[in-house]
Amino acid sequence: MKKTVRVIAFLAFIGLVSFSCKKTLSTAERVKKVWVARVVKENSTIVYSSGGSNNIKPSYSGYRLNLSSAPTAIISEIDGQSYTGTYTVEGDSKIIISGITPEPTGTGGVLEFDIVSLAEDNSELVVKLSTAYPKTGNTTNEYTLIAQ
Repeated sequence: MKKTVRVIAFLAFIGLVSFSCKKTLSTAERVKKVWVARVVKENSTIVYSSGGSNNIKPSYSGYRLNLSSAPTAIISEIDGQSYTGTYTVEGDSKIIISGITPEPTGTGGVLEFDIVSLAEDNSELVVKLSTAYPKTGNTTNEYTLIAQ
């Protein structure tokens, strides 16, 4: 009888532990959202801050990075132009958008973003372009994005 109670107690403990563990989402699953600009830096200079009154480039208020329908990515740029491509996430470190149409000048149809950080609650994503971006005057851009 005591042995049966111990076995049942042990199985109940294992069941509780397994149900209490959270499922860990991959980075690809965590970034699958529509992201909007909160802060944008060009060559380390803040050119846009959401709600800021002295923004150098207020048009970043229209910047969107839509990764919600994997593998399709839609980028809404500061000039109002939208670009569509296919994205992949490499580990925890990169988001690569390729086959972008229309092709942003000087990109070869590919944009690579290094993932600087991703908030634990998936509400903020900081990415930095791996190379200078011809569309913004060959600046190296860092985007602090928030989930919409």
